[in-house]
Amino acid sequence: MEKPVTVIARLKAKPGKEEALKETLLLFLDPSRKEEGCISYELHISDHDPGLFMFHEIWADNKALAKHLSTPQLRDFITVSEDLLAEPMDVSLWYKLDN
Repeated sequence: MEKPVTVIARLKAKPGKEEALKETLLLFLDPSRKEEGCISYELHISDHDPGLFMFHEIWADNKALAKHLSTPQLRDFITVSEDLLAEPMDVSLWYKLDN
């Protein structure tokens, strides 16, 4: 049985695009939370930088994450993200250690 996978995705808005990026990212919350295999899907904003956002996601397994990554909503975001992002998304995958 596969373990849940945690995704940390960091996104930095271009100057002047902070609000546009925030509004775009907020649109991901409800649909993503309804996807099969989504355990948690949270968007955070930096306490010191209003243009720095972080998704903290937990998916049931890699298969659920792969399905999420292939959704039209996410694919569409990738095509418009160049206009909103100051740098490429920083995405990392994590697995919880149990003792």
